Amino acid sequence: MLRRSGPIGTLIALLAVLLWAPAPAAAAADDSCRILAPGASAAAERAVAAACEQVAADVWYTWGGGHGPEPGATYGQVDPDDPASEHDPERLGFDCSGLVRYAYARATGSDILNGVASAQYYTHRAAGRFTAAQGLAPLVPGDLLVWGTPRHLHHIAIYLGAGKMAEARQSGTKLMVSDVRLGSGYHGAIRVNPGPVEGPLFRTWGTGVWTKAEPKLSAARVYAFPGPTTIRVGCQKHAEKVTSDGYTNDVWSYLPDYDAWMTNIYIQGPAWLDGVPACGT
Repeated sequence: MLRRSGPIGTLIALLAVLLWAPAPAAAAADDSCRILAPGASAAAERAVAAACEQVAADVWYTWGGGHGPEPGATYGQVDPDDPASEHDPERLGFDCSGLVRYAYARATGSDILNGVASAQYYTHRAAGRFTAAQGLAPLVPGDLLVWGTPRHLHHIAIYLGAGKMAEARQSGTKLMVSDVRLGSGYHGAIRVNPGPVEGPLFRTWGTGVWTKAEPKLSAARVYAFPGPTTIRVGCQKHAEKVTSDGYTNDVWSYLPDYDAWMTNIYIQGPAWLDGVPACGT
């Protein structure tokens, strides 16, 4: 047998070890519930921490859960469209918007996001809005992701960073960490402003009042207020005359949180709102 010694033999032996060494195992996916990226505000970090406490506690998803008089887990209801919800009235937990409500109430000490997914997305407390086309690049932990259409937003979750989110997903499951689903009707995201809100704020009245894509009745519908809602008004202008509920008015207000218009008939206040500039000025 030919023997090799000295530096050449040592080099050959080292190459053999490198060639035959097993490949390192792939790193396991990080499914822990925690902040996974920088950039979040202190309030957003507290909201993520509050949501993750509930995930770690194996709290149930329950349809309608979390919408009691105060933020916190409640017993759910039976969803007539989901047979898996039959045990929700026996389970203490949250639905998607109930979890978001609780997380930001814990973070701010105030019930600032009391409502369903659509009301939370269209909140006047939005510090920033991001479209589905922008993807995840501009998002930071604590941002809220929503799914659905402008007329019906049906799911909301809390972004953790690194493509992960904390969510209350569906009946029969516990609160969980999931990969963000950018398909499947992803609509966009908002960043919550936990502090004072700038701009004129007003209340609507009536139920089922639609906002419009343009300041006229024939324009496409955008979103219907289920009941009296606090709104931020960007500007107002004279446009199509509207008669409703015994009132006639030709003033329409632009609502930046909805990218839509609303007749001033359904906004509490005078026909021409005080403190709101004319559009284009």
